Amino acid sequence: MALTDNILEMRGITKTFPGVKALENVNLKVKEGEIHALMGENGAGKSTLMKVLSGVYPYGSYEGDILFKGKACEFKNIRNSEQLGIVIIHQELALIPQLSIAENIFLGNEQVKGGVIDWNGTIVRTRELLNTVGLSESPNTTAGSIGVGKQQLVEIAKALSKEVKLLILDEPTAALNEEDSENLLNLMLAFKKQGITSIIISHKLNEIMKVADSITILRDGKTIETLRVKEDNIDEDRIIKGMVGRDLTNRYPEREPNIGEVLFEVKNWNVYHPVQERKVIDDVSFNVKRGEIVGIAGLMGAGRTELAMSIFGQSYGRKISGQLFKDGKETNLADISKAIDNGVAYVTEDRKEYGLILMEDIKRNTTITNLKGISKWFVVNDYEELNVAEDFRKKLNIKTPSIHQKTGNLSGGNQQKVVLSKWIFTGPDLLILDEPTRGIDVGAKYEIYTIINQLAAQGKGILVISSELPELLGICDRIYVMNEGSFTGEVPRSEANQEILMKFMTKSRG
Repeated sequence: MALTDNILEMRGITKTFPGVKALENVNLKVKEGEIHALMGENGAGKSTLMKVLSGVYPYGSYEGDILFKGKACEFKNIRNSEQLGIVIIHQELALIPQLSIAENIFLGNEQVKGGVIDWNGTIVRTRELLNTVGLSESPNTTAGSIGVGKQQLVEIAKALSKEVKLLILDEPTAALNEEDSENLLNLMLAFKKQGITSIIISHKLNEIMKVADSITILRDGKTIETLRVKEDNIDEDRIIKGMVGRDLTNRYPEREPNIGEVLFEVKNWNVYHPVQERKVIDDVSFNVKRGEIVGIAGLMGAGRTELAMSIFGQSYGRKISGQLFKDGKETNLADISKAIDNGVAYVTEDRKEYGLILMEDIKRNTTITNLKGISKWFVVNDYEELNVAEDFRKKLNIKTPSIHQKTGNLSGGNQQKVVLSKWIFTGPDLLILDEPTRGIDVGAKYEIYTIINQLAAQGKGILVISSELPELLGICDRIYVMNEGSFTGEVPRSEANQEILMKFMTKSRG
């Protein structure tokens, strides 16, 4: 479909939260039938702008105008915007796990005949929608029993059920593996052929380059520029320059490793699934040296997170066997307290669910894992707690007006820095980082890598789990590769490339 006039115009949008101007005089024009990318560092205002558009932040709570198909809009809530065909799919999926796919798709939009829900009609329509998004699941399958990639497709089917004209996707591939991401991007291109306009928020530059017709870049709550991908001959470096305000010539900070003796060793580690009679980790052995950054690569479902959690206080799995050694001595990390006391820390991949208390302030989140460190006679020293939190705010460059700010109000990159602060404050010797830069922009990633390098320079051992192969290749000294619960390869930095890692990632042991 040829790109026509603007389907959407947002003019002079300004949105203020207590102590923070999130958006300042932002302008956005989206042409009908295009895929328009919204890009910028964490905290640039992308999600806030889309929440203004969709009515999450209602008319009257912001300044400026929204025009949809040339008509001024004053959305009081999400239902108002959905009635016009503007549908937003948030980064945190909004499905109810216990309900069926069909129930989720038509929740709040029930198919009714004679005042009663028409279940036959609901099932038939659900099948049509699932077919459109390429899902073969039964409409009666519960949403909680399918993977994240399929749940994302259910969310899109739900949007299609509302006769979507403008589809907004906020970080749609953040939690997806490469295959599911590829399917989703192809689906967006198929929708474009059907005349559906899309706005996509993503930090994954390669994905944006694949699907976007236009890119609007926000920085510090302001519109910087709008680029036409093909006409302006845009590449990834040009986008980064717009996002961070400077050329990022090297995405990974330089480092001279100073690697010492073996700090931590795992021998013949076996773990069974918490419920099923299935071995999830099968005879895994590895080590991490002092001052070394070691990566674990693997496809989704390879068992990387399960391995990390089972080592960290046996917080995953049962019938766990094998040996753990620290500085050559066998050690017992049978619960989380023992793990922390023995100098092991684990930064979870899901910072919002398990890493932070979002309702609490930065100060409390920073100190919560080591209250002993700020207490005397079992009483917390408030002054000491303030000093510790303020010190980490400065060291890790956490962008916030105050350490009393609620952690839930921070951008993803700054939340991740709070999680790192919390675990660094426990004084670990081994830091296990599970997807440490997921959902974080290029500039914030660079800062996180710099922190990781500093910790390694202090002689700590770092174990990094990441789904981004360029990240592992850019920061690690050595990479183990995992598939189906076993290690299938070990590659030193000097020999590592994406092809070798992918070969091991798809290879069975033996």
